Amino acid sequence: MLTYLIRRLFAAAVMLVVIIMVVFGIFFLVPEWTGVDIAASFVGKQADPAAVEAVREKLGLSEPIQVQAWEFFKGIFAGRTYSTGGDVVHCSAPCFGYSFKSEQAVWPVLTDRFPVTLGLALGAAVLWLVFGVAAGVLSALKRGSLWDRGAMVAALAGVSLPIYFTGMLSLATFAFGLKWLDAQYVPFGRDPGGWFGGMILPWITLAFLYAAMYARITRATMMEVLGEDYIRTARAKGLPERTVVGKHAMRSTMTPILTMLGMDLGALIGGAILTESTFNLPGLGQAVLNAIRNQDLPIILGVVLITSLAVLLANLLVDVLYAVIDPRVRLA
Repeated sequence: MLTYLIRRLFAAAVMLVVIIMVVFGIFFLVPEWTGVDIAASFVGKQADPAAVEAVREKLGLSEPIQVQAWEFFKGIFAGRTYSTGGDVVHCSAPCFGYSFKSEQAVWPVLTDRFPVTLGLALGAAVLWLVFGVAAGVLSALKRGSLWDRGAMVAALAGVSLPIYFTGMLSLATFAFGLKWLDAQYVPFGRDPGGWFGGMILPWITLAFLYAAMYARITRATMMEVLGEDYIRTARAKGLPERTVVGKHAMRSTMTPILTMLGMDLGALIGGAILTESTFNLPGLGQAVLNAIRNQDLPIILGVVLITSLAVLLANLLVDVLYAVIDPRVRLA
């Protein structure tokens, strides 16, 4: 197990370096190849030539590309100093960039909004795992029944309906119509009860989409697993159905579910743009949407980095869980 974990940590470290360099290439190399002025992109709208030239000097865009890449990489772990003569700006580690439009480092903006997005993603993940996996397992066990058909119709509706439609419908029904729930977001530190009440609708709306997908993949995988020889052998030995399904079939069924969870949860930690916009949640998704509108490129760069790192960490956790669920994985 230790050897397996060391291999996965080493692979994650290599992938981290690759991710940082790819992000650097997307935001600095590609625009230069296409003839876009990178400095003007970092200043934002209505930038005068003096401001553009100052940003060019601060970012070191006139330096060789390998020097720029090293400064970008080093800044994430050791911080970075932007200077133009007497004007010096220090960006503490981890330096995910500096917004010259709002005159602030990107990292504090991300950490201020990250708890909102994390709470949204984790709460929705619990709901879609519990209800999606349970619905998929029951559908597989009761294949062809009324429950199976009804669950798959609901899953098809969940996959087909866009989040902004289900979000607005839930707001109109439960918040403004019946007034059962509060649509106003309240920070957790100010009022935990108000925070929970304000997050119920976003959780359900986001979980409805993902629970539908998880129900379908769980049903398909469970039906395939139930036809395997070792499941027939377990039943022939007289094991209770609960043991056959819960202990044997679910182990193989959980492998693709964990794979999906790692990718979905990692991506959502980078911001659920539609959900956050619909419910006016001050998370990373809303931050990047505002940055796109204002052409605040450093904020977009920071969100891309944190999303990539979240996906990397989520998949690393999934690799470890693979080894816990199925010991054969440790030999791979």
